[in-house]
Amino acid sequence: MPKKETLDAVASEVTVCTKCSLWKSRKNAVPGAGSPKSRIIFIGEAPGSSEDIKGEPFVGTAGKLLDTLLSQMESSRDKVFITNVVKCRPPKNRQPKPLEIETCTPYLDRQMLIIQPELIVTLGSHSTSYIFSKATLPFSSITRVRGKPYKANILGSQTTLFPTLHPASALYHPEYKEILEHDFQQLKTRLLKNRSKVNRT
Repeated sequence: MPKKETLDAVASEVTVCTKCSLWKSRKNAVPGAGSPKSRIIFIGEAPGSSEDIKGEPFVGTAGKLLDTLLSQMESSRDKVFITNVVKCRPPKNRQPKPLEIETCTPYLDRQMLIIQPELIVTLGSHSTSYIFSKATLPFSSITRVRGKPYKANILGSQTTLFPTLHPASALYHPEYKEILEHDFQQLKTRLLKNRSKVNRT
């Protein structure tokens, strides 16, 4: 089955999921969006209020910053795949609970298995902690591991992990925007280097 159809099947399950209590307060589940052919997956924490209304990831203020960052690395959301660790908005935008993450992440695992990304960009501590656990890498804090690539085996496939801050953090701490811009410049450099290798072969 083509990747798009398989991803759509996962999305259909997510939209009617009642496996944890978050479904009771959601307006819409947010499975993820973007290109099924993407080499890159961006993984955030959980939907916020704007995402809950639209059923799409990163469409609020933090999403606008993410769009700007993608543009700076000469990309856009239709060229990547964007999703979250938890697919439904936690009430009052609280952090997702461990049981909610445990219940919901099989959907994320399936999305990664379908896309088989060459690069996984984790946005914030929750997504980084989860993906590092899949890769059996030690995780202490996002500020210690951000901005560096990590080679890892995720779900049986070799990939590169690149953790950075969540765009929402820059809304509350303006100094973080400069860090995010630096990290996305690193991503751009890495992607351009990989493209040049492909073009030479």
